[in-house]
Amino acid sequence: MTRHALRRYALRLVSLVTALGLWQLLTGLDVDIWLRFSQFPTVTDVAHAFAGRLTGSDYWTDLTDSLTRILAGFLLAAVLGVAVGVLVARSRLAEDLLGPVLEVVRPIPAIALVPVAILLFPSNEQGIVFITFTAAFFPVLVSTRHAVRALTPVWEEAVRTMGGGRWRILGSVVLPGALPGIFGGLSVGIGVSWICVISAEMISGQYGVGYRTWQDYTVVDYPGVFVGMVTIGVLGWVTSTAVELLGRRLTRWLPRTSYVPGGRSGSAVLPAPASARVPVVVKAEGDSQYQSDAQQQGSGETEQEARDEHLV
Repeated sequence: MTRHALRRYALRLVSLVTALGLWQLLTGLDVDIWLRFSQFPTVTDVAHAFAGRLTGSDYWTDLTDSLTRILAGFLLAAVLGVAVGVLVARSRLAEDLLGPVLEVVRPIPAIALVPVAILLFPSNEQGIVFITFTAAFFPVLVSTRHAVRALTPVWEEAVRTMGGGRWRILGSVVLPGALPGIFGGLSVGIGVSWICVISAEMISGQYGVGYRTWQDYTVVDYPGVFVGMVTIGVLGWVTSTAVELLGRRLTRWLPRTSYVPGGRSGSAVLPAPASARVPVVVKAEGDSQYQSDAQQQGSGETEQEARDEHLV
C-alpha cells in the first residue's frame, strides 16, 4: 500500500472519529442551543446497548430477515429491470405498450404501495419483498434504458456486417456497452431498497431491523433506536460497496481516471477515430501534384489531431 493510500485511509478514519467525538461532546454536555442534543443518547450509551444486542439472538434474527428480504427483492429487480430496460430501449412496440404504464407508476414512492402489498399478497413477508423490488426496479430500469439508447450504432453495424444476429448483438454490444449505466442504476437501487424495506418493516413487518427499531422507539429505548440506525447504515454501506466492486470488476476494460496530487490529472491517450484517418489517394499514375496535395492535407490533419489529443 502506497503512502498516498495510507494518507487517504487515515483522513477517513479521522473524519469518522471527529464525528463521533462531536456527537459525544454535544450529548455529554446536554447542549440545547436550537437543536436539543440533551434528548440524544451519548456514544457510550449506544455502544453499551449495541454490545448487549450482539449477545442476544433477536439481533441476529432481525439481521438475517432484513438481509433475506433485501437480497430477494433486489436480485429480482436487477434481473427484471435490466431485461425490461433493454426491451423498452430496443423495441418501439415494447415502448408503446409498457412505457405509459411504467411512467405513471414510476413517480409513486415504493413505501406508498404498502397498502397495495397488504391487500395483494397473502403474507407480510411477500409484501415486504414486493416493496423492496419496486424500490430498486425503476432506478435499474431507467439507467439501463438510457445506457442502451446512448450506445453508438457503429458497433451494432459492425457486428451485422460480420454476420451477427440479434442475440449476438445483444451479448457482444448492447449488454457490455451498457454495463456502466446498469451498475449506476444498481448502486442507486440498493440504497433505495434499504430505505423502503426498513420503512415497510416498521409498518407491517414481523422481525427485521426496521421492525425492531420501531419497537424500541415505542418503548422509549433511544439507545436501541440508534443501534438500529447504525446497523442500517453499516448494512447499506456494505451492500452498496459490494455492488460497486462487482461493477468495477466487470468493467475492467473501461479507462479509469485517477487523482494526482498537485492538480495534475492523468489522461489516457485515445486512438484517432477511423473517420479522421485520411488515405493518400492518387488520381492518376503521373499526377504527382495531386498526390503531394493529399499528403500535405493528411499531414496537416494529423498535426491537428495531435494538438487536440494534447488538450484532452
